Amino acid sequence: MSNVVSTVPKPDSAGTFLRLGAVAIVVAAVVGTFLCLGGWFSPHKLTPSRLTDGFEQANGIHSGFRRNHAKGVCVTGVFESNGRGVRLSKAEIFQSGRVPVIGRFSLGGGNPYVTDSPDAVLALALQFTQPDGEQWRTAMINLPVFPFKDPQSFYDNMVAGIPDPNTHKPDPEKIKAFLAAHPETVRAIGMIKSHPVPAGFDTSAYYGLNAFRFIDANGSATPVRWHLQPLQPFAAADSTAPHTNKNYLFDGVIAAIHQHPLQWRLILVIGQPGDPTSDASSPWPENREQLDVGTLTLDTVESEESSPTRDVNFDPLVLPSGIAPSDDPLLSARSAVYSQSFTRRAGEKKDPSAITPADVAQGSSR
Repeated sequence: MSNVVSTVPKPDSAGTFLRLGAVAIVVAAVVGTFLCLGGWFSPHKLTPSRLTDGFEQANGIHSGFRRNHAKGVCVTGVFESNGRGVRLSKAEIFQSGRVPVIGRFSLGGGNPYVTDSPDAVLALALQFTQPDGEQWRTAMINLPVFPFKDPQSFYDNMVAGIPDPNTHKPDPEKIKAFLAAHPETVRAIGMIKSHPVPAGFDTSAYYGLNAFRFIDANGSATPVRWHLQPLQPFAAADSTAPHTNKNYLFDGVIAAIHQHPLQWRLILVIGQPGDPTSDASSPWPENREQLDVGTLTLDTVESEESSPTRDVNFDPLVLPSGIAPSDDPLLSARSAVYSQSFTRRAGEKKDPSAITPADVAQGSSR
């Protein structure tokens, strides 16, 4: 593993940890169910419902919005397979040809009106629909590794990051103590810091993080992780540049799609015996085979107010035949709590999105 930090960061690493707070929110819905399913707490002390209540207390209740990735904009396009993926999976999506895709760019967090910032966690969720009607849903973020190895460490991080009522910021000493007790998180921070921060949604790579099993036509299973590699030239974020527009990241991707379709290569990373499949904080060796299986093209953008994608639950266990979950327990946990979040927002009045239909229309003239 490259760029491993072997010592606990000094207190001035709190800024980095605050960014990881956004990472925590990305998977906040994961933890509640997993803690219960994994037996970390008895059900009467912590349930998915009560944990989701906690996230609402932290972010406020925003009627009709997701409890995670609340701020977003919807997209449509196609995935064109080059046929190479059939070597690993019998899923129709990997046969040569095109399938329709709908998706959503979003920021980590539960506030749909949060101000865009260079250190925001960027996300891309997608739903592929095969000719046989089966769907594949995946939700990815722009971080190359997940910072926490298990539910207990994530829970401890969440506790350490609770803002002080006087300063309204996390206590640096609690953060320092957490990092001292979790060297795997320190290593993950080192890896995350070694990756340049993208300037926008369109130039970012997106990582699935969790491992899955790909099943071929003969029934053989192969561990696989995946990521999307942008075909747009990379541009690094400028953390010193002032941004007076609170929606500048979304305005940027809207304008980009109006100018030309955006494209990414879907890369499958093929695991070998001994590679961890139950721990998303542990990266596989860099020399693992990476297989380019096709091109994602996104060519239409819509506000959530006018797109059916708003009501899609990007459950990571909606999988076609040929893709199966690994032994990573976060997958079933995410699925369960995503369902609860979906049920809550489905019964609520839909408040206007921060990115309106007028904003999307105006993007064509930028």
